[in-house]
Amino acid sequence: MSAVGKRSLWRDLSLPAVMAGFITVLVGFASSAVIVFQAARAVGADQAQIASWMWALGLGMGVTCIGLSLRYRMPVVTAWSTPGAAMLVVGAGAAGYSDAIGAFVLAAVLGMLAGFSGIFAKLMKRVPMALAAGMLAGVLLRFGLDVFVSMGTQLGMALAMFATWLIGRRLFPRYAVIATLLVGVMVAAGQGLLHMQDVRLELATPVFTWPTLSWSAVFGIALPLFVVTMASQNIPGVAVIRASGYDTPVSPVIGWIGVVNTLLAPFGAYGLNLAAITAAICMGREAHEDPARRYTAAVAAGAFYIVVGLFGATVAAVFAAFPKELVACVAGIALFGTIANSLATALREEADREAALVTFLVTASGLSLAGIGSAFWGLVAGGICLLALRPSAARG
Repeated sequence: MSAVGKRSLWRDLSLPAVMAGFITVLVGFASSAVIVFQAARAVGADQAQIASWMWALGLGMGVTCIGLSLRYRMPVVTAWSTPGAAMLVVGAGAAGYSDAIGAFVLAAVLGMLAGFSGIFAKLMKRVPMALAAGMLAGVLLRFGLDVFVSMGTQLGMALAMFATWLIGRRLFPRYAVIATLLVGVMVAAGQGLLHMQDVRLELATPVFTWPTLSWSAVFGIALPLFVVTMASQNIPGVAVIRASGYDTPVSPVIGWIGVVNTLLAPFGAYGLNLAAITAAICMGREAHEDPARRYTAAVAAGAFYIVVGLFGATVAAVFAAFPKELVACVAGIALFGTIANSLATALREEADREAALVTFLVTASGLSLAGIGSAFWGLVAGGICLLALRPSAARG
């Protein structure tokens, strides 16, 4: 970047923009890092590999936030795919770790091609939104249920977290999940359930895994991960950008996110995409009164993401020290809104309602056939129902 560009950035930067970037990272990280941790465990990652995931994801989000925001002088905020992580927890099937890494690479390449080719919007129209939403709701159902299942073993902690979330949604909705996590940590500490003796501040070491692929990984991980990331993350991300008044060129943005994702996938970057909810923090008035200068908030967020990624080993150790009920509760509560929105979208159109319901039920069942997880079979079952029922609906 030229000296003029650098001077422009420093001139545009402000304390509110830096704080907006910090809050963006805090909200995004605190509300969903536990789900990423669970996803890494689900595909067989060890502690060093989990730390590498955090390193790769932090670096990827940081580089894309900074690079794309500076390139277009508009706030471009990226995130890891929270629904994608949830899908891995539920539907990774029998794929081994290297196969999962190969699936991450394939999904990233598909995202890159969908972006640079300009067929992103057209491609998503080929998958009915009702089916994509039904699949997502089915993937996330287990997380919502686990909040209440946890009450069977840790009633006090789970009830305290749920009550905190209810109060937070009424009084301070943006920070409700963060408050829920803090209360859970305090209750767990008071009960002696935290095992922090092995936690120490240390930098993450990247762990490269040579990607391999199997049919079960392609159909059980790569394709559902691509669909759910595009449909439930990138499309809402574009909507937030447009609603905030920015005319960001979407195709190259999606393409470059895919490039960075592809390069970092062998280190554990399972899915990078446009942010939606957290992006709004960097695009609102609290970031800067002047919309033309709000890109600096996204740049600040990128810097904070890189710092978090560099200390990924510490982050992984902290979450490993939490009791499983705490992790389950904060993950489920963080996804309540996404589950509700997914169900509403899935059942909105009467003509697609039954097919979306079948997609939801098959996905939620955890069905695994030929080593392929339920997310794929949910889409297949829903697609068959759609083909069977739409003609009769049209005649009726």
